Amino acid sequence: MKGLIVTAEWNPKPGYTVSDFEKTTGKAITGNSIWKNPRLELKEVPDPTPGPKDVVLKVRACGVCGSDVHFYETDSDGYMLYPGLTKFPCVIGHEFSGEVVAAGKEVKDLKIGDMVTAEEMIWCGECIPCRNGYPNQCLNLEEIGFTINGAFAEYIVIGAKYCWKIDEIASRYGDKEKGFEAGALVEPTSVAYNGMFVRAGGFKPGGYVVVFGAGPIGLASIALAKASGASKIMAFEVSAKRRELAKLVGAEYVYNPVEINPADVIMDVTKGFGADLFVEAAGAPTKTIPEMEKTLAIGGKIVQIGRAAERVPVYLEYFQTHAAQIFGAQGHSGYGTFQNAIRLMASGRIDMTQIVTSKFSLDEAVKAIEKTTHREDGKVMVKM
Repeated sequence: MKGLIVTAEWNPKPGYTVSDFEKTTGKAITGNSIWKNPRLELKEVPDPTPGPKDVVLKVRACGVCGSDVHFYETDSDGYMLYPGLTKFPCVIGHEFSGEVVAAGKEVKDLKIGDMVTAEEMIWCGECIPCRNGYPNQCLNLEEIGFTINGAFAEYIVIGAKYCWKIDEIASRYGDKEKGFEAGALVEPTSVAYNGMFVRAGGFKPGGYVVVFGAGPIGLASIALAKASGASKIMAFEVSAKRRELAKLVGAEYVYNPVEINPADVIMDVTKGFGADLFVEAAGAPTKTIPEMEKTLAIGGKIVQIGRAAERVPVYLEYFQTHAAQIFGAQGHSGYGTFQNAIRLMASGRIDMTQIVTSKFSLDEAVKAIEKTTHREDGKVMVKM
């Protein structure tokens, strides 16, 4: 079968200390400090076969994530931009849906023909963080499309316990193809849900919500904020096309942060109260966090979802005087997150298919990622 593979050179940056874990596993904890000169290529790879608890999916749709773009892009020294856990070579792609075409003998809840999406975080369920209810912080974590083969391919094998049926979504649209597209958007929507409601604890209906960055995670955050009863939703995004998408999914106040002072706008729109929940989905915290901390409501919250390998100066006095908090968010597993994202889509409370702006075939997958580097699309989708 065909698969889009990323390869790169293991070449730690001068001054970076490679940990024993990295030496033993071949996994880079801080990917952009180790992997140099990444390359993407569509190649023939072995067909997957299921273990006793696995299913094989015929991939039907896979979205391009900002992480996939960060595999492709490099800094001035040739190191890839993605800062997280990685092991190459690897078939990339982790926002996907597909149809079950084979199942292991111990699989009970799925059958041939089922429409499913799947978690990207392959948690073990046995380590201390997993047992304590932190599957996204699993010590034995594997990640689809990051450390093990992903879904920019014709087929993928995955543990059945990570799969979630999307038949209800397809029924909502009355169209299986639209259902598969929506199913491929469950993962990024769940990332936003996890950050906003699991990690940060959400906001009370009527609260003011501000989202920095209107890429797919930011757009999902806006849609979720609207569905959850935010009275005012503000979005800041440099791309004109994405600003229009932000309005489409529910933001009433949308601005280009380059043209205005975000802190002034936030205080004006909220009549001096500040915002109750901020979502950092831009991956530019050195620019966004200072604007957020100046405009925190009493009891305000900031959730960091965007990835950025940089330190951020924070003026803690604001957090003390405003009883405010910053939450770090990674992943999407556990806490009913996938289940609830699917239910929201199936009920029509949110419609993330509105953000799909470009579609490519698997043979055009490299072009799909190249197009995403322009950061103008909502979601670029690869259809199999």
